[in-house]
Amino acid sequence: MILENKTILVTGGSGSFGTKFTQVALRDYNPKAIRVFSNNEFEQYLMQQKLKDERIRYFIGDVRDKDRLCRAMKGVEIVVHAAALKEVPACEYNPFEAVKTNIIGTQNVIEAVIDCGVEKAINISTDKAVNPVNLYGATKMCAEKLFVQANAYSGQSGTKFACSRYGNVAGSRGSVIPLFLKQKDAGVLTITDERMTRFWISLEDGIRFVINCIEKMTGGEVFIPKIPSMKIIDLAKIIAPQAQIKITGIRPGEKLDEVLLTAEEIGHTKEYNDYYIIEPEFSFWGQNNLNGGKSLPEGFVYSSGVSKDQLDRGQIERILQTLEIEK
Repeated sequence: MILENKTILVTGGSGSFGTKFTQVALRDYNPKAIRVFSNNEFEQYLMQQKLKDERIRYFIGDVRDKDRLCRAMKGVEIVVHAAALKEVPACEYNPFEAVKTNIIGTQNVIEAVIDCGVEKAINISTDKAVNPVNLYGATKMCAEKLFVQANAYSGQSGTKFACSRYGNVAGSRGSVIPLFLKQKDAGVLTITDERMTRFWISLEDGIRFVINCIEKMTGGEVFIPKIPSMKIIDLAKIIAPQAQIKITGIRPGEKLDEVLLTAEEIGHTKEYNDYYIIEPEFSFWGQNNLNGGKSLPEGFVYSSGVSKDQLDRGQIERILQTLEIEK
């Protein structure tokens, strides 16, 4: 297994993704050590109370500080880059800060990774990076481009960089499920548009996908999981069947459907049983040694609105019963 006996550093490591990644990796993949790198000492304190394992190391630091990153990465073999400013309105109101963290911070991570001789680094991306309509999405698109092209900086014998792109995590903080559960008591659930659809992936499934990407990556790929989608209005009616549904209108920067793969990207995308891989558009790139991938038909788009794997209300209800909801 790729993580076994490895020293791993996770940027943004005390957030939702980082905490769960650390938990799953320690429980199932036997790493030598995990270094949690984040700028939130209170979240690190909470994480220490939740995960009592001597293999975890806690580093206070910010991805804006390259020197601190370099110090934290000494002896690290795998880096998972999950640090980002993610709240769309906050990024719109504080654009310079979003750029400093999500773009310049990503550049700092890349340079520190190369300088410290890390074997593999993977960037956690988002559907918002696809045809971005807000600043957060634009910064995440830039982060993807930086990570893919970083392979040209590290050279064939150096660090391998790749990205993992998937959509909203069901049940995570800031997602619609905790919001609906909170609104349920008031008897009114707000939906921006009754046509809205979203892909469905649990936090643990997202983490296992990322670990699988680390295992398979050879440098330059953007990995996209094949996951089911759902109608938000179906989810609302299952969570609170007696509640009133209030349509509020699409918010600035919001899309009706999640798009994980565009028609413009399919010319250099390969399909596998459980995922897609977007390959770099550079003539010199030919490192991907995965077998079995097939080309996609012209005009194909991987969108939650047209996905063939749509969850019906019964399936959503069964999954909700086992879903871990973050408060």
